Amino acid sequence: MAVKFRPLHDRVLVKALDNETKTKGGIIIPDTAKEKPMQGKVVACGAGTRDDNGKLTPMGVKVGDTILYGKWSGTEVKIEGEDLLIMKETDVLGVIQ
Repeated sequence: MAVKFRPLHDRVLVKALDNETKTKGGIIIPDTAKEKPMQGKVVACGAGTRDDNGKLTPMGVKVGDTILYGKWSGTEVKIEGEDLLIMKETDVLGVIQ
């Protein structure tokens, strides 16, 4: 997916990955009972932050990484008809290997 949007500084653009709609026992979970997703794929990211001396600190994530983030992290936006999240790199809890 090529998005014509580039986040600034330490921001990350993320596409949330859908949670399972079925439990291990085969019960289908309705949309109203689903939890907000907490993992996603990095679509775009900024260059990084600047320290007190003006030196650029690069991002710890890159485009294509699958990440875990806090349940209520980020700001929901719609870009090119797609629902995405913009969040600071500090909201990212980790990268799934």
